[in-house]
Amino acid sequence: MALVDQRGPEVPVNAACSALAVSRASLYRARRPVPATPSVPRPRARSPRRLGEAERQEILDTLHSEEFVDQPPTEVYAALLGRAQYIGSIRTMYRVLAEVGESQARRNQRTPHQHAMPSLTATAPNQVWTWDITKLATTQKGVFLMAYVIIDLYSRFVVGWMVATKECKHLAAQLFAETIARHGIEPGLNVHADRGSAMKSDTLAQLLDSLGASRSFSRPRVSNDNPYSEAQFKTLKYQPDYPGQFGSALHGRAWLGEFFAWHNDHHHHSGLALFTPADVFCGRVAAVAAVRQATLDAAYLAHPERFPNGAPRVPLPPPAVHINPIPAETVQVSIGDSHLVPSKPPPVTSGSAPFDTEQPINGPQAPIAAGGIAGRTLCAPEKPHHLPIPCPVVPGCPEEVLAT
Repeated sequence: MALVDQRGPEVPVNAACSALAVSRASLYRARRPVPATPSVPRPRARSPRRLGEAERQEILDTLHSEEFVDQPPTEVYAALLGRAQYIGSIRTMYRVLAEVGESQARRNQRTPHQHAMPSLTATAPNQVWTWDITKLATTQKGVFLMAYVIIDLYSRFVVGWMVATKECKHLAAQLFAETIARHGIEPGLNVHADRGSAMKSDTLAQLLDSLGASRSFSRPRVSNDNPYSEAQFKTLKYQPDYPGQFGSALHGRAWLGEFFAWHNDHHHHSGLALFTPADVFCGRVAAVAAVRQATLDAAYLAHPERFPNGAPRVPLPPPAVHINPIPAETVQVSIGDSHLVPSKPPPVTSGSAPFDTEQPINGPQAPIAAGGIAGRTLCAPEKPHHLPIPCPVVPGCPEEVLAT
């Protein structure tokens, strides 16, 4: 609009506004601004059909009577009509109650529960385990097998699994007892899961508490709070040789046994810079990276012109793996010095993305790896795990589980 005011006298206002795509009404309105006056709310006039004060008091007295004190206006209205009495409509009764603040629910209402977002970080194997249960379809319609899978967050190594015909808290407790004992886990482990019945059960909570393990849970209806277990299930069910339907629990255990052996020892995980979960879990990253780097150095010396960006370097797995990393700066409170120290969370690298949907071919069965905690890893063959383990928590439990 300032350009329109700066035009020459020979240029009419209409032509200037058309050339600048400015409305003339807006131009004239800007030249004569209307002073802003505070709006004063006007009191609403009473309706001539409004009930008198005596009639309104009669409605309150009726609703407060011993007969109708616990009844809603609909019940009061119908009861009075049956007695040939009319003191007002249902809406009028609600309106009178609202004026005196008595139209709200009379029961004790639970306030909405706010679930905190879980934020976990693993910098070494056996610091954080995540687990979940997925359904495996069978040849019988409506019948599913339950696959319980526990993975190490830092390495994606499947540390324990089992197949059962039902979701049971006692079976979950048995699986964790076997897995923690076989891997020699010391107190300090953090177990993350969603809010399923088996995950939230007191049986599993008491077991983990006795073993010195803490628990964390996803928020309700938020699948991204447990992304690594969900991504692992997608890798499992998108395999080229995935049966789709299993004939029995033995069939499911046999196929999953081969899959998890391949996944741990032969699957070059994209989230681990193409190292296998066993390489990271067992501390073989340096040795494998040295072999890869020597191969790349030889290829570079043979044909340096094929590497325009210089000598290639072998990427390494991320130093830390996160679930819901805190994006903004956090404030650490020092109790002794009574001051605030801003700090930033560890950086999130591209290698920590949990989604891996490669489609390789299954390989042979591999031995079980046992590991320590917080960087102290030890890999050695364990006893065979293809053995049915009866559930000792519930005597006579017909289920048989399989733990890695």
